[in-house]
Amino acid sequence: MKRMLTLSVFFALALLSPLVLAAPSSNVAWTSEARQLIASGNPERGKGLAASCAGCHGATGVSPSPSFPSLAGQLAAYTFKQLKDYQEDKRTENPMMASLAKPLADQDMADLAAFYAAQPLPKGKSAEADSGNATQDLVSRGDGKRLLAPCAACHGRTGKGSIVDVPALSGQQAGYFSSTMQAYRSGKRSNDIYRRMRLIAQQLTDQEIKALADYYALMGSQ
Repeated sequence: MKRMLTLSVFFALALLSPLVLAAPSSNVAWTSEARQLIASGNPERGKGLAASCAGCHGATGVSPSPSFPSLAGQLAAYTFKQLKDYQEDKRTENPMMASLAKPLADQDMADLAAFYAAQPLPKGKSAEADSGNATQDLVSRGDGKRLLAPCAACHGRTGKGSIVDVPALSGQQAGYFSSTMQAYRSGKRSNDIYRRMRLIAQQLTDQEIKALADYYALMGSQ
C-alpha cells in the first residue's frame, strides 16, 4: 500500500513538475512602482537615445523596412515591457535587440518608450471600406467556432491598443506583423502573458494572418 502511494505521488509530481518549474513569460509586473517609472519617462531624453535606433525603426519611430516594427504611437508601457523582456532574455527571437537592451537602465527604457509614445501613429488608409468582409469580421466579431475573441476587444476598434501590455497595431509594418504572428504560432516568441497570442496565432491560417497584417497596415493614422 505504501509503495503504491509512493508511486502515485511520484507520478503526480512528474506530471506537475513542468508546470511548477516553468519560468514566467515575463518578469515585468505592473506594480505602482513600475507604472510610476513609465510615467516618469522623458521624451526629450528618449529622443536622444532613439537616435541609435533610427536605422531600423526610423527617426520618428516609423520603420523604413517591413522587417522591423514601427514604434511611433506605441503605448509606452508596451514598449517598456518589450525592452525589459529583451534585456532579461524573455524575448530570444531577436539576438540583436537582446544585446542592445542589455546595457539600458530602467530609466533609459522609460525615456525611449515615452519618446515613441509621443509620436503620431504611422500614416495609412482607413480600412473601413473593408467592413463586412471576413477580415473585418475577425477583427470586430472574432470566431466563436474557434473560440477566437475579436482583435478589437484587446487592440481597440481603431487598433491603437488598450491596456498596458496590449500593443497598438494601427499602421504597423505588414511584414513585421506577419513574422511576429508566425513566431507566436511556432513558440519562437513566448513573452505573451498567459500564452494569449500564441493560442490565437495557432488558430489562424496563413491567409488570415496576411489579411490581418494588411488590414492594420492600411489603417494607420488619419
